[in-house]
Amino acid sequence: MASTRLPGTPRLLRALNDRAALELLLSQGPLTRAQLGELTGLSKVTASQLVERLEERGLVIRVGEQAGGRGPNAQLYAVEPGSAHVIGVDVGPDRVVAACADITGKVIGRVEQSTRDTDDPVGVVHNAVVQAASSAGASLSSVRRVVLGTPGLVDPHTGDITFAFNLPRWHRGLLAALREDLHTPVVFENDVNLAALAEAQSGAARGVDDFVLVWVGVGVGLAIVLNGKLHHGSSGAAGEIGYLPVPGAPIPRDVSRRAKPAFQQLAAADAVRVVAREHGFRAQTAADAVRAAIAAGTEGGQLLDELARRLALGVASTCVVLDPPLVVLAGEVGQAGGSALAERVQHEVAAITLVTPRVVVTELTDEPVLRGALRTALDAVRDEVFGSTVG
Repeated sequence: MASTRLPGTPRLLRALNDRAALELLLSQGPLTRAQLGELTGLSKVTASQLVERLEERGLVIRVGEQAGGRGPNAQLYAVEPGSAHVIGVDVGPDRVVAACADITGKVIGRVEQSTRDTDDPVGVVHNAVVQAASSAGASLSSVRRVVLGTPGLVDPHTGDITFAFNLPRWHRGLLAALREDLHTPVVFENDVNLAALAEAQSGAARGVDDFVLVWVGVGVGLAIVLNGKLHHGSSGAAGEIGYLPVPGAPIPRDVSRRAKPAFQQLAAADAVRVVAREHGFRAQTAADAVRAAIAAGTEGGQLLDELARRLALGVASTCVVLDPPLVVLAGEVGQAGGSALAERVQHEVAAITLVTPRVVVTELTDEPVLRGALRTALDAVRDEVFGSTVG
C-alpha cells in the first residue's frame, strides 16, 4: 500500500518554525530557548534543536544570560545582525542618499552625494552603494539587495525605468547595467510608492489596507495601496496624477516634450509659490510659504483654502474611482500644510463628490522614500534568508 505521507513535510515544518522563531527574535528582542518554546508552542527539545540549527547557520547568536532560579542562568539569543545587509537609495534630480541596514533593520551606514555634475548614473549609484556599505562596516558581498526609489515610471514587467521627468539621464537598460556593476540584486521602485509603504508600516496608514498617498512637492504624485499591496497598473503609470486633466490649467498634448502636465501646473511647488505670492506670502520655498500662512492664522486662511481647492481636484478624481477610506498628504508641501490643509482638502472633497475619505497629514517627517526602500529590501531579504534555514 502506497504511503500517503507528504514528502518533505518535516522539513517544511522545521522551516516554518525557524521563520516564526526568527520573527519573534526580531520583534521581541533577545529570548531564551524556553521563551522561544513558549511563544512558538514547541517542546523544550524541539526549541533547543531549532536554536542549535539557527546558530549553526549563523542566523542567531548568544548575547548574554538571563538570571533564573536555582539552576544555571539561561542563555539569551538574538538574530545575528550581520547575517545579511540591504541598501536603500533615494535618487533625486540634485542628490542621491543611500543607507545600509543590517537584517534587524538598524541603519548602520549612510551617505549623501550631489548628482548635479555627472552624466553617469551607474557611477553615481555605484559610489553611493559602495560608500554606504563601507560606512556601515559591511562587505559588499553581504549586501543581498539594493532598492532604489526614483521619480517616474518603472515597468512592472521588466523592472526598468521607462520615464523619469526630472532625471533625463536615467533610461531603459540602466537596471541591467547596475546589476552587472554591483553583482547583487537591484530593484527600482517609484519614490512615492516607497513613501506609501513606509507610511503603511510606521506612519499614518498603519493598519489600513486601502489608502492613497498624495505627494505634493516639486512634482505631484500618487501611490495606491489596495488590500495591503501597491497597485502599479499595466505600465507602471498608476498614480501619475500630475498628468490628470483638470480645469484651470492647459493640457499639453505631447508629454515627451517635457511640458508640465495639467495638474502639476496647478498644484506642484512652483504653482504653490506663485499663488502664495498672490496672497502676500513670499518665501524661498513653497513649503516655507505654506508654513508662513499657517503661522499667520486667519490671514493665511485664504491661501490654504485655495491650495485645498486645487488639491481636491486631484484627490476627488482619485477617490471617486477608488473610494478609499484614507488619504495621506505627503511631500514637502503636504507635510508643511499639516492638519490645517488636510482638513480643508477633506471638506472640499466631500463637498464636490459623493465620497468622504478621511484626509490626514503624513506622520513620517524623516526621509520616507529611503525608509520605504529599506523596508522593501528587508522584506525580500528576510524571506530569502529566513525562508532557507533548513538545508
